[in-house]
Amino acid sequence: MRKAVIPAAGLGTRLLTATKEMPKEMLPIFSRGVNNSLVLKPMLQAIFEQLYEAGFREFCFIVGRGKRAIEDHFNKDSGFLAFLRARGKGHLAAELESFYSKIDDSVIVFINQPEPRGFGDAVLRARPFTDGEPFLVHAGDDLILSQDASHIRRLTQAFSSLRADVVLLAEEVEDPRPYGVIRAGELMGDVVRVADIIEKPRVPPSNLAAIAVYAFSPTIYEAIERTEPDGSGEIQLTNAIRLLVMEGRPVFALRLGQDERRVDIGTPEGYWRALSETYRAALEGGRMKNTSPTVG
Repeated sequence: MRKAVIPAAGLGTRLLTATKEMPKEMLPIFSRGVNNSLVLKPMLQAIFEQLYEAGFREFCFIVGRGKRAIEDHFNKDSGFLAFLRARGKGHLAAELESFYSKIDDSVIVFINQPEPRGFGDAVLRARPFTDGEPFLVHAGDDLILSQDASHIRRLTQAFSSLRADVVLLAEEVEDPRPYGVIRAGELMGDVVRVADIIEKPRVPPSNLAAIAVYAFSPTIYEAIERTEPDGSGEIQLTNAIRLLVMEGRPVFALRLGQDERRVDIGTPEGYWRALSETYRAALEGGRMKNTSPTVG
């Protein structure tokens, strides 16, 4: 699997007014820098670098109106590097150069979603990019904290070994109602066969919730095309996956490992937790002494 699709076209209304001009996917989180320092990076950059670490080199960002900041960020700015070095900020220039080296080593495509018609519609727009190949989808506002991108490697390995149409990441949550919720079938270690998946159910069949990180075969596109819009006019990816499940296609869920933690920035509370979790992860991963006040 070589290609990654990153939808980042949502309006971010739950994070207003911070997201009136700035895409929520560009909000900063903590990370470990190239010099083992504590740095801030946009969420989307952290996701890109994690996928790069897992071996992906072809990326498609699905963006919408008002997302120009994303395209600007993923373009090399040599003048700014020179400015930093001239001001004696070589450590910051080194941080950007590390990011730019990954950009130079990658193929990056931007596809526009003119109207917010749902996650399923965003994925469908990547069809020319994936060109009949299996591909990974990673939401731009979710991040899994893991050692050496282990969750991405486990996901792609499961997809290949199971000869699946869909493998999605999943975790047990206290309140699954805001998620796509899985009714599990056959259990195979950390992998379960998906017997059903329901988008935002009033009465959840379990507490096993889908995370917006998926490995797909091209069959998902035909399922999305047959998926009716919901009450708000959006095409839900969960409903397209459910069509494949109901037709007996091989759809599986991979549970997060004990050392893998999900953070998201979809709500103010989620963003606060993301700052707390990424701060701690950066300190622990860099073996840095925590001399600052604890976040969260």
